[in-house]
Amino acid sequence: MTGALLRIYAVLSKEFTQLSRDRITYAMILMMPLVQLLLFGYAINTDPRHLPAAVFSSDHSAMAGSVIAAMERTSYVDVRYLPRSEGEMDDLLRRGQVMLGLTIPPDFTERVLRGDKAQVLAEVDASDPVSAAGALGAVAALPDSALDRQLVGAAARPSPAPPFEVVVHRLYNPENLTAYNIVPGLLGTILSMTLVMMTAMAVTRERERGTMEALLSTPATPIEIMIGKLTPYVLVGVIQTTVILSVARFLFHVPMAQTLAGWIALTCGVALFIIGNLALGYLISTLAKSQLQAMQMSFFYMMPSIFLSGFAFPFYGLPQWAQHIGNILPVTHFLRIVRGALLKQQILSDMGSNLLALGLFVLIISGLALARSRTTLD
Repeated sequence: MTGALLRIYAVLSKEFTQLSRDRITYAMILMMPLVQLLLFGYAINTDPRHLPAAVFSSDHSAMAGSVIAAMERTSYVDVRYLPRSEGEMDDLLRRGQVMLGLTIPPDFTERVLRGDKAQVLAEVDASDPVSAAGALGAVAALPDSALDRQLVGAAARPSPAPPFEVVVHRLYNPENLTAYNIVPGLLGTILSMTLVMMTAMAVTRERERGTMEALLSTPATPIEIMIGKLTPYVLVGVIQTTVILSVARFLFHVPMAQTLAGWIALTCGVALFIIGNLALGYLISTLAKSQLQAMQMSFFYMMPSIFLSGFAFPFYGLPQWAQHIGNILPVTHFLRIVRGALLKQQILSDMGSNLLALGLFVLIISGLALARSRTTLD
């Protein structure tokens, strides 16, 4: 019995020693639950507030100002833009810079005082149904409370009917279909999950077998090896993109880009995203010492990519610090590109900032991967 306990103790000591040497795995064991707690405890919020809004008011009276102030008091929207034309308002909504656009006509005050069915127009970006519901909640109660202080005395309304009406237009997803938001978003998460992990584990497997070191000992330069290793996986990413978009169109009836310019913009976004993911997988392979570590590091990247990108939860529902992290992630910008091209008919000029973010990600990650690959024989 004593001998068995000693042998068990010896094996146990060996496992603890091995675990202490595998620092990356040990760190993942500690960090993964901590990150999950932080994300679910502090970052995730299904009731987004402080949504960016724009107001185009042709009526500069106190009543129009009261409507805007009442909308902001709900805390669901923040007025960040004051466009000077309907065209400028349309551009803000199409580019995703605002979730809500409120238009107040020039005769608003006059019609309110006459009791002549005054109206304001609320245009909501419904490509994200959850965020759209919050924006609609901000404007739904305006007719009942926004003008209570103005309509007193001689200006009191003669009937109990609301003094004005809010006309709502749901843009880009008028039927409020969740599939229009989720299915295009799956393109980004599936490409990230498969390409990053596939590349990281494939290259790490070659290092474990010794073939990677043999390849690095040849006259081929690190950039030539990197291009040669990643090019086949570009084709994998293209095939995955084609399959996902085909399923989205024919099974879920998700709208597609309607113009050549839209397809060109989408193609540029897909190309940058695929290359960036492959470069990230290659970088992970230079850091990981085993396939298990490569898989763990890939999962560690995927967790914030899913929760902080606007795929699983509304982006504007995240706290500011989480939004800053989300804006660093390439998935966030890629989701905006895909949804913009498919649902909003965006073109290259509308995607400038998101394409630039993906381009910078590709350059930075590729540079780091090349720098690391020079030390793999040490």
